[in-house]
Amino acid sequence: MARAEWDDFPKRRKASQERGLLRGIGMAYYVECTLGDPKEEIDVRFTDTGRVTISVGTQSNGQGHETAYAQVFGDKLGIDPHLIDIKQGDTADKNTGGGTGGSRSLQMIGNACVAASDAVIERGRELMAHMFDAALDDIRFDAGFFELSGTNRRLSVLDLAADVAKADKENWPQTLQRGLDLSASYTKPASTFPNGCHICEVELDPQTGVVRVDRYSVVDDFGVVINPMLVEGQVQGGVVQGIGQALGEDVVYDETAQLLSGSFMDYAMPKAGDMPNIDFSYNEIPCKTNPLGLKGCGEAGTIGACPSTMIAIMDALQPLGVTQLDMPATPYAVWQAIEKAKAVAQQVA
Repeated sequence: MARAEWDDFPKRRKASQERGLLRGIGMAYYVECTLGDPKEEIDVRFTDTGRVTISVGTQSNGQGHETAYAQVFGDKLGIDPHLIDIKQGDTADKNTGGGTGGSRSLQMIGNACVAASDAVIERGRELMAHMFDAALDDIRFDAGFFELSGTNRRLSVLDLAADVAKADKENWPQTLQRGLDLSASYTKPASTFPNGCHICEVELDPQTGVVRVDRYSVVDDFGVVINPMLVEGQVQGGVVQGIGQALGEDVVYDETAQLLSGSFMDYAMPKAGDMPNIDFSYNEIPCKTNPLGLKGCGEAGTIGACPSTMIAIMDALQPLGVTQLDMPATPYAVWQAIEKAKAVAQQVA
């Protein structure tokens, strides 16, 4: 974010004061430690319809994992990602998997896709050498094609898979019987540490306690970004979730432990009209502990949004003497904090 974008804050604060409102700004810098099962295995199957199926032990909840996984695998092997089907979290097909959580999914499955694509290349070289009675050293893989040196014999990964599927493999070595179908795994050596800076600006009505988030900017370091559109969408969704937690979301029980906020009629989820445009950018500083250089981005938006929003609210309330306010900063909670500060000021006077 450019410093110039926020240089006008003093003028904006003064303009709010002239309208009887309060304005505050808050900054939070987070560092996240990604967690979860340190190992993932994927299964790769080449179908007889010219497609590839990859079975994984994670499950997308709307993050777009299937797009990113196919992108990683397809880029390495020169396969159109639209021809790659990702089968997620199906225990009838796969009995291992660490699941989705802890910003681990692309970090684990993406790097398993790298291991699988490397294994497909090596298996493909062996298959082509066997099929053309050539030395393994004469087979090379380049830009999505297996090539036999000194000849015009050249096959894409999918073409080789199709030829292998049609071949009579009765006398083939056992190691080549499965063709290009294989399993591959990735074990992470250490956690990764995505980090970033959130700046939130709010305007507050001291008469009603209503808080409006007016401006919001984020700069993140997620390591190498595979799909910028997916990452931006996930950060924006996380920021909205964090702001919602800071301003309104609350689980309320009565004295008998009966849940009162049991539906979205009672639980204050944020709406699109409550949110400003979220300015997002990132710096790619590759992680050195995994092949793709990923750090993860799952919880990043929420982690930074809660503290930056609350700090902005406290900055706005500081002139009134408010020194403590717990989440959620609902209009009633903010109004109560203001009235309490007024009462304390009167007692001191």
